[in-house]
Amino acid sequence: MHRLLQLTLRQAGSYVKDVKASQCLQKSLVQASILAKSYSTDASLQKDISSTDDRDFKGHDMLAPFTAGWQTTDVNPLVIEKSEGSYVYDTNGKKYLDSLAGLWCTALGGNEPRLIEAATKQLNILPFYHSFWNRTTKPSLDLATELLEMFTASKMAKAFFTNSGSEANDTQVKLVWYYNNALGRPNKKKFIARSKSYHGSTLISASLSGLPALHNKFDLPAPFVLHADCPHYWRFHLPGESEEEFSTRLANNLENLILKEGPETIAAFIAEPVMGAGGVIPPPATYFDKIQAVLKKYDILFIADEVICAFGRLGTMFGCDKYGIKPDLVSLAKALSSAYMPIGAVLVSPEIYDVIHSQSNVLGVFSHGFTYSGHPVACAVALEAIKIYKERNIIEQVNKVAPKFQEGVKAFSSSPIIGEIRGTGLILGTEFTDNKSPNDPFPPEWGVGAYFGAQCEKHGMLVRVAGDNIMMSPPFIITPQEVDQLIDIYGKALKATEERVAELKSQHK
Repeated sequence: MHRLLQLTLRQAGSYVKDVKASQCLQKSLVQASILAKSYSTDASLQKDISSTDDRDFKGHDMLAPFTAGWQTTDVNPLVIEKSEGSYVYDTNGKKYLDSLAGLWCTALGGNEPRLIEAATKQLNILPFYHSFWNRTTKPSLDLATELLEMFTASKMAKAFFTNSGSEANDTQVKLVWYYNNALGRPNKKKFIARSKSYHGSTLISASLSGLPALHNKFDLPAPFVLHADCPHYWRFHLPGESEEEFSTRLANNLENLILKEGPETIAAFIAEPVMGAGGVIPPPATYFDKIQAVLKKYDILFIADEVICAFGRLGTMFGCDKYGIKPDLVSLAKALSSAYMPIGAVLVSPEIYDVIHSQSNVLGVFSHGFTYSGHPVACAVALEAIKIYKERNIIEQVNKVAPKFQEGVKAFSSSPIIGEIRGTGLILGTEFTDNKSPNDPFPPEWGVGAYFGAQCEKHGMLVRVAGDNIMMSPPFIITPQEVDQLIDIYGKALKATEERVAELKSQHK
């Protein structure tokens, strides 16, 4: 199969928006020879689209996450070998601007020497010890204290360490169940998440996530999880409805859902301050104020999933600070260590911890944890990352470069193939639609988003492709000059994609 076609379908196949579209895309593979001929006119694209290692990694031995089986058998993976600042390099030495910061996480870029030194120093002193049975390590204790002091949106009493955001959100469910059981409320066990949210890929966190691809054929979501409206104003508002009116309607819908299920059965509501993998969806005006009022009315806990938003991504230390969220529980990961070591955390309010404390005394133990909870090397790296964020005033740095990033990309909003460009701080999403309407998607077999992503890769930039959505969340250290490069490559990729869409339209008249 032609290399560009493979690459385009490779990116499209993994991230189409729903099961029906995915099936449609797979059927379109029969048109491969026709499409290959149309792509073959661009010789430079054939040659340069991917600088894959000369060695053949097709059919490799890894069961690759979020990857279709045919991709690993038919297409060589892009193998990244080195990182440096805002860039990564493949095994052929080709350089890419990493506009997604890995997976929304390498906040300090690819080769921060202080983080490497912190890991090396801790490895030489104590490479591992656990935190079970009232034994622990100094880095884990120090990091817990640091996080509780940093988070000021609402008072937190304790920090519990995990290895990822998925584990953090799994832990949230167990903590809330434990809490309600201790209070004699055995029926208050349901969780409300939101359509198009992403909270992880473990059994419980995937259930919380509102993306069908995470549920299909996994027998998910679990029955205790409900999904409320996605707060995407552009896509879901009614004609003439303002953002505030839209928020009011969603809050009313949430209240109706709670009443339908019975408030005595609803334990918690979980939300990302800005929805990430669902398409980069900032909340509409007054949304969280109105949602929190409903939750408070029915004694429902608020869990803030800060896995993507925390430590500066939105131009505030936490997303809760930006949107006035006062959570009972908080999930952290990703930029916590700038992704140099796997680590996540759960912050627990005094009200919840007091109950857990008392119940664990009754039972004799709090029976939850992981071998690597509070891993000393991961905690040492996270402590150093936080120290760097403070010393370099990372919030100010983000706020200096964010306007250039947001305005530079949003300048392309008039493109006839772009429905919406949305974002805040250093996170941004582009949604491709026809006629600038949320109701006119392009045929999924066209792979419009995937073609754009392939063009970006050709020109030396990596983006996240999710159907016809493109997502970017560059490292916090990105420079104005690198933002200029990002905008330039975005523009080139957009121009080529516009031409491709025009060609496809002419073929389907």
